[in-house]
Amino acid sequence: MSIEASVDPTDPWIRGAQTFPVLTPEMMVRVKGYGRIEVFEADTPLFERGDRDVDFFLVLDGSITIVTDDVRKGSTALFTYRAGQFTGELNLYNDRQMLVGGRAEAGSRVARVKHADFRRLVSAEPDLGEIVLRAYILRRVGFIRHAQGGVVLVGHRQNGSLIRLQRFLTRNGYPYEILDPEADGEDALLGGLDIHPADLPVVIVPSREIMRNPTSLELAARLGLTEALDPTLVYDVAVVGAGPAGLAAAVYAASEGLDTIVIEALAPGGQAGTSSKIENYLGFPTGISGQALAGRAQIQAQKFGAHLAIARSVTSLECSGSPFLLRLDDDQSLRARSVVVATGARYRKLDVPDFGKYEGQGIQYAATAIEGQLCSGEEAVVVGGGNSAGQAAMFLSRLARHVHILVRGPGLAATMSDYLVQRIATSAQITLHTHTEITALHGDDHLRGVTWTDNRTGDSVTKQIGSLFVMIGAVPNTDWLGGCLGLDQQGFVRTGIDDHGHPTGAPFATTRPGIFAIGDVRSGSIKRVASSVGEGSVVVHAIHDYLNPAP
Repeated sequence: MSIEASVDPTDPWIRGAQTFPVLTPEMMVRVKGYGRIEVFEADTPLFERGDRDVDFFLVLDGSITIVTDDVRKGSTALFTYRAGQFTGELNLYNDRQMLVGGRAEAGSRVARVKHADFRRLVSAEPDLGEIVLRAYILRRVGFIRHAQGGVVLVGHRQNGSLIRLQRFLTRNGYPYEILDPEADGEDALLGGLDIHPADLPVVIVPSREIMRNPTSLELAARLGLTEALDPTLVYDVAVVGAGPAGLAAAVYAASEGLDTIVIEALAPGGQAGTSSKIENYLGFPTGISGQALAGRAQIQAQKFGAHLAIARSVTSLECSGSPFLLRLDDDQSLRARSVVVATGARYRKLDVPDFGKYEGQGIQYAATAIEGQLCSGEEAVVVGGGNSAGQAAMFLSRLARHVHILVRGPGLAATMSDYLVQRIATSAQITLHTHTEITALHGDDHLRGVTWTDNRTGDSVTKQIGSLFVMIGAVPNTDWLGGCLGLDQQGFVRTGIDDHGHPTGAPFATTRPGIFAIGDVRSGSIKRVASSVGEGSVVVHAIHDYLNPAP
């Protein structure tokens, strides 16, 4: 059999054996033990787009058709499951809204496993759980790749607000397509909708409802990405921040039976989630993108029962009593017996006139495919000498006409891994400018030019560049702590010592018993993904000791 050269082997829709597996008769018997048999004499809806807590269905005879609501095409049959195949995708592992609907065809016989029993099935039957989880991951990848079951973003591709929405959906694994009226021309989609140029960007959901430049929280709430919080529940562990450290803590805490919730302001991954490729992380010899690593960790945490509240920031922490009270920016609050501070750090801003004016309008803090497409075929500048800057430069060099790296010091060797230093040195697409810093920015409503100056000679160069990637230093995200914890002079959380400077015996314990700090937000931490993951896994032991003190 010949394979067309245009077929992409990474497309989940053509990987039927893994994306749409057929269970063996013995496996089907085991699944039936967790549910009940149902027979449908007529076509019967089983679940609809937007439903939560959906059941798991295994087809015994007949078929189940999966239907997607497309903004352009309306309701469309996507694919059909037959005997031995099962329904569902990643949202069965959490309480988010379904992206698609399902309908049992007349004469079908299925095994229905209630949503509450689904976790028990995949946990107690690890071989089945592996098949199901792999299929669910691939199905979500397929939805994203083919923009099925998602929304339409309408706006100009260079617009900072559109990029913000695109980045939020991408990092949260939600399907979308973009329509740029200026670049793509008029589209029939817009004909019957009340959309004006001043409204852009907008989000159009399948019901054709229009959201005009929504906030991340508004978008998350409308798309069902948020999980409802129970104000009466007291969690064992509240992890604030879903970077590598926070996700690792959630995985280990939930897997060890602790009732765990993670609160994240944007999306899983933190700064690491914006990395185009991490090549020195143990176990991934070909490398892995930060977003993929974070996505897998998120699924892993949810598999063990951890809850994830995204697009929510903790605005304050009340730490005088027990349990601790965390207040969120949407006026909700939650209580927890212990807290893990994993809010990480953010890149510093350049002290250059008009810097704020061009943030999101040419100045970026991440270099993923979203930002990369904005400088395709053009020159770009990366400011910074750490691994994040090196990874960004290597990634952008495949898209941009040329990449300039600017550092104030004499080189990269002291701050960047050697494998990146060597690649940059041998790349014809990258030029390293040492002893150099940005001194001026130029443009109108978007960045159009950059001036940099050699701090030894005073010589300046101005180039027409519309993409500036800033990856310098780190500012800890600790404003929300409100004096609860001891901080060092830079604002990072001190750990391992109490208020009197005495060792606590727990390396990640803060000056407040029951509150722990891990990852980049911790004073003295090593700013590496692997070390953050290690801290997240180790801190759970100290949490157990706090929650269940020895007699």
